[in-house]
Amino acid sequence: IMAFLGASPIRLYTEGWSEELLEERTRSSVRLAKDDGLQITFVTEDTVRSRPDCLDPLFRAAIDAGAHRLCLCDTVGHATPDGVRNLLEFTRDVIDSVGAEGIGIDWHGHNDRGLGLINALAAIEAGATRIHGTAMGVGERTGNTEMGLLLVNLALLGWIDQDLSTLGEYVQASSDSLNVPIPRGYPVFGKDAFETSTGVHASAVIKALRKGDDWLANRVYSGVPADLFGLEQVIAVGPMSGRSNVIWFLEKRGIEPTDERVQRVLDLAKTTPRQLTDAEVLDAAGDSELTRS
Repeated sequence: IMAFLGASPIRLYTEGWSEELLEERTRSSVRLAKDDGLQITFVTEDTVRSRPDCLDPLFRAAIDAGAHRLCLCDTVGHATPDGVRNLLEFTRDVIDSVGAEGIGIDWHGHNDRGLGLINALAAIEAGATRIHGTAMGVGERTGNTEMGLLLVNLALLGWIDQDLSTLGEYVQASSDSLNVPIPRGYPVFGKDAFETSTGVHASAVIKALRKGDDWLANRVYSGVPADLFGLEQVIAVGPMSGRSNVIWFLEKRGIEPTDERVQRVLDLAKTTPRQLTDAEVLDAAGDSELTRS
């Protein structure tokens, strides 16, 4: 059971609640769940905008009535990482002061200021033992902490050690199920995340691939190794591309990269203010037969 109760001054004023009423409802709801033998997490909504002198008695009442966990919420995406750390320290001090053992702390964050992910990581560093997230961050207003990106960062930080090679499939399935397109520039899982057309970047990746070293190719120009998450590097062709881009593109499709074909593609790329589509590259490289293949 996750029983939540608004605790911020702005919510109390809006609803006409008193702090005494909050404590009474905290005790009665937690006891109801405890008496039925249920695990209960007591959730203070809008925790980050609540006063310490209001939170303290509510946390103590919840623990005294039998709560197993406390959930701290950034309901409106208000917090910064420093605020998250301060709140976690305060909460741990309250738990320690009552001598309670085994009380877990949840963190539930929203992304209104674009800080959902970094706040989740700050919460873990400060002692939160369970972190909330949603598929692609989909949620109220601008959403919640993105589950996929949270797992990526936990893995890269060395905080978890598990097989995430199907994480890309999970994000794509989430997008399909929720009917929410993945933005091209979405970190790690967007179409552009591992796609490069800049000549210098692409050349280094291609050299690594020609060495047969996929590990190197996924790291030479990427801070996020694509292979860890079931993804791969993609070489595209655009106005900043060099010959190596075109040669690799054609070879990958079984097309001989003659000088004439490569030059025709580059001529088109240099006059197009964006990356070329696959069809455009194939059309520039040869006749309609190549495009159809």
